[in-house]
Amino acid sequence: MVRDSFAGLHPIINFVYFAAVILFSMFFMHPILQGIALISAFTYSIVLKGRVALKFNLLYMLPMLLFMAILNPTFNHAGVTILFYLRSGNPVTLESIAYGIAAAFMFITVILWFSCYNTVMTSDKFIYLFGKMIPALSLILSMILRFVPRYKEQIKVISNAQKCIGRDISQGNIIQRARNGIKILSIMTTWALENAIETADSMKSRGYGLSGRTSFSIFRFDYRDKIAFTLIIVLLFIVLLGATMGENTIRFFPSIKIQEITVFSIVVYTAYFLLCMMPVIINIQEAMEWRHIESKI
Repeated sequence: MVRDSFAGLHPIINFVYFAAVILFSMFFMHPILQGIALISAFTYSIVLKGRVALKFNLLYMLPMLLFMAILNPTFNHAGVTILFYLRSGNPVTLESIAYGIAAAFMFITVILWFSCYNTVMTSDKFIYLFGKMIPALSLILSMILRFVPRYKEQIKVISNAQKCIGRDISQGNIIQRARNGIKILSIMTTWALENAIETADSMKSRGYGLSGRTSFSIFRFDYRDKIAFTLIIVLLFIVLLGATMGENTIRFFPSIKIQEITVFSIVVYTAYFLLCMMPVIINIQEAMEWRHIESKI
């Protein structure tokens, strides 16, 4: 895992970017746009998490994609292009297979984007953006995001402590293991509730959510952020313009119909590629600049 230069940009840029690519990935079923989004999300997840993301994507995401692509034509028999018949007598159509692949691509891509979002959009960034508008909800969401990794570490501590006195889930018979598991879960729940109350009391004592309250922030919208935000807006305009012209649509039923590729289509595809790959491009550019600086030393 390397340092992510895109995560160092202003939180509003991170949020707008992920909101755009996640929404586009959910609604754009065009095969070229789906391929761009999947490759970009896959690449950025590897940039953020390295081998962990590569292992997760290959061992879990790829089999899930294949499973969902195969599952749809088994139950969905719509379409006019019949390829063969199942033993049950139901037809398997080209349209249902194509739609199943598109749906699988969409589902996996959104999961990958959300995994990148959870890494880049930390709780302090979320509170910075929405603390004044929705202070209570932003605090709850930031606590949830922050406590997930803390829960994992704390449950390990509790499990190791219980193991020392013979009450771990790996000790005893089935009934004893179940009781030990319930005991660990009970301790974990008590710790989580106490921690949440302490956090809420601490934030209340600091005047969180009161009108006129100021807060310290390390985030500044500098020249680099202005350039990145301008590029995102321009690319979003091109992609949305293409969407209004139907460049993002495809018809699966009753037969597959897709618009012909034109010069404008290529412009839209290029803009979408640059938008989705922007974090990776920024990281590559940053790495090249650092190598150039190091070569002069």
